[in-house]
This record gives sequence, structure tokens and C-alpha cells, in this order.
Amino acid sequence: MVGENWDWEPNKKQVTDLEIIRKKYSRVDELIVSPNGEKIAAPVKVDGGFSAFYNEDVWPETSELLWNLRFTPEGRLYGLARIDDQWTVIVDGTPWKERFEYVWSPKIAANGKSLGLIYKREDAYGIVIDDKPWENGFLAIRDYCLSPDGKNSAATVQMEALAEADIEHFARGVWSVAVNGSAWDKKFINAWSPIFNSDGSKVAAEMRSTMYEYSIAVNGEVWPVNYGCVWAPLFRPGTDSVLTPARDAGKWILTENGSPVWDKKFNQLWHVVFSPDGKKIAAVASEEFGRWTIVVDGKPWKKSWSDFVDKPVFSSDGNRVAVIIKDKNRWTIAVDGQAWSQDFDMIWDPVFSADSQHIVAKAELNGKYCAVIDGKSSGFYDQLWEPLFSPDGKNVLLKFVENNVYCRQVIPLSQL
Repeated sequence: MVGENWDWEPNKKQVTDLEIIRKKYSRVDELIVSPNGEKIAAPVKVDGGFSAFYNEDVWPETSELLWNLRFTPEGRLYGLARIDDQWTVIVDGTPWKERFEYVWSPKIAANGKSLGLIYKREDAYGIVIDDKPWENGFLAIRDYCLSPDGKNSAATVQMEALAEADIEHFARGVWSVAVNGSAWDKKFINAWSPIFNSDGSKVAAEMRSTMYEYSIAVNGEVWPVNYGCVWAPLFRPGTDSVLTPARDAGKWILTENGSPVWDKKFNQLWHVVFSPDGKKIAAVASEEFGRWTIVVDGKPWKKSWSDFVDKPVFSSDGNRVAVIIKDKNRWTIAVDGQAWSQDFDMIWDPVFSADSQHIVAKAELNGKYCAVIDGKSSGFYDQLWEPLFSPDGKNVLLKFVENNVYCRQVIPLSQL
């Protein structure tokens, strides 16, 4: 369980005086904190280039450039670095051995450990996982994904070069999906959003089968049915069954292996998610033009909103759904169809407690940041990272900056 071995005793720690850090280095870039809140880090300018400070230490390795510094879920610090005019990754101060013309779009696998990126080398594009690149490169890469165990990668790749304005060649299809560097035999006009099943044995992707039709391909085999459009596919948890929103006869439906899942149709349908146990499905839907809501197992919430509804979030027991909404240019959280009464300048993803009874989210109001517990804001800070519940749901972890000092504080839920 996430956070099980963290320090959850109610206390406040002053971790790092940021004023000292800013005086020590001529340039300090984006601040980030570890998941457990025990460390704060940022790229800094040092003699000879760039490095990363974490708390009050600094990596011994320097690079010409360092950016996209992040922590993995297990707390390792990594960043994209340029060394000797080539790009690589530095993890906890140690660079990968492989070097590339460029690297970007880092992703952490569901196992919380394996790190993947897109790379360019010798004018070819590929995927590298944990310092092991594909043996084969391609003309271009659009999207990629990692298997849950981090052992495999898949990407949409361009198989053939196109001359300028060569529409006929384009219409025959030059895109496919490559898994661990080996491409499917079939080619498509376009391909997007590859995804692995739970054991990494199958890959599904949305594809454009003709100039005006779209479908889903699984391990290179295309569904026998075409649609006016499709969105990103996903596997039903623990199975090889694939679902996707699809546009059929001018309306959007949820389809599984080419057959409708729900009777109801929508003006738009996307951001489909399963509950943790895989028994329920939620998605963002539009029943009328310019209005957005959440639909759960085919039943829309009674309320809708005008500006924006984000990807739904299930509680751990699967019985509740929360989502970011924007209405009349104000942001808040809606839970089970009801919006919180307080709104904000901006709000971040809702997080459920383990018992599914409470929700916490980071929000911005009047240039300050606060934690919002069940719709009630608590405390304001110069900077704040996403708050978390303790595994027993009794405490909340806050990671924030106040008076130029980064602090980690565990507060009993009863005091918020």
C-alpha cells in the first residue's frame, strides 16, 4: 500500500531553508518533492554546468543541461540531462550509459520502478526502458506506453517515408504499432494511444482504417467494425477484452470488442475508467451541446457543467466517483453528482481516503494554495504539493513552502 512505511506520526518538519539554497546557487529551477515529502529537489546552476540539489545535498555529476527533474513513486530522483552534447537520464546522480541525440516524454510503469522515454538517435526514433533501447528505430513515433511490469514498450510508429503532398501513399497507410521495436505487419493511415493488457501480452491501439473510418487493432488484428471516430482504447482489468468510445451514426457509444456496452448514446463520450475492482465503468459524457457530466454504468449524473469535466476518479471501494469540474470559469470538485459549494481559481486531482469516506485536493485561491478536505479549505501556503491521506485515513500529509522554508506536516483529519 502506498505510504505504508512512511512517517505518519502527527508532526511538522522544516526540511529545507530555500532562501539558503537560492543564495548558494545562481539559478534554481522548478522545485519538486518526493512522494513521502521527506525530500525537495530542483535543477541548479553549478560550476561546470547543472546538477540537482535535494534537501541540502547536491549530485556530484554535472551536465550541460538538466530538466524534467522528477521523483519516481518509490522515491528515486531522475532527470533528463545533456552530457557532451548528447542526451541521457541521470537517476539518483548516476547517468545511464546510453546516449542519444535527444530524449523526451518520460513515463514510469505501473510497477512504480521502470522508466521509459522516447529517443532520437542517428535520425531514427525508438523507446528506451531503464537504459535498454530498442534495437530497431523508426522514421517517427507518435505515442508510446509501457507494460504494467515495465518489461515491454509499444509505440505508434511511421513505417515509410512520405514525399511532400503524396496523398495517395498516405491513404495506403504508413503507420503501425511497434512492440519492443518489432512492428505489426499491418499498416494504417494513422494510429494512436497504444495500451497493454494487464499481463503485457497484448497491445490495443486506435487506428484510422480508411480516410473516413476508424477502428481498434489488437496485436495487429483489426476489429471487423468501423466507426466515424474512436477514442483511446482500454482493456477490461484482468482480461483481453477491449473497450473504446466510438462515434456511430452521429452519436457516441461505449463499445467492447465492437459491440455496444450501454444502451444510451451521447453527443460525446471519453475518458473511460474502471473502478479498482473492475466491476464499474465511469466516463465523461455530453448529453446536450456545451454541457458535460459523468456517466457511471450507463447512467448520467443529473447535473452537468458548462466549461470542463475532467477524467473521473473512483474511490477504493468503487462506490463513489469524484471529478474536477469547471463552470462559469471557476473550478471545484464534484462528488457523486454534487459539486462542492466552494469554488477556486484552480484545483487539482481529487484523492480519496482508503476507506472512501473523505476527499482531499490541492487548490489555488487568490494567489495562494490550500488543501481542500471534503469541500472545506484548510490553510494557505506559498507553494503546496498534492496532499495525501495516511493508509488508515486518520491523517493528512501536507508538503508546502511557507516563509521560504519547505515543510512536511502530518495533521490529524479531525483537526482540519
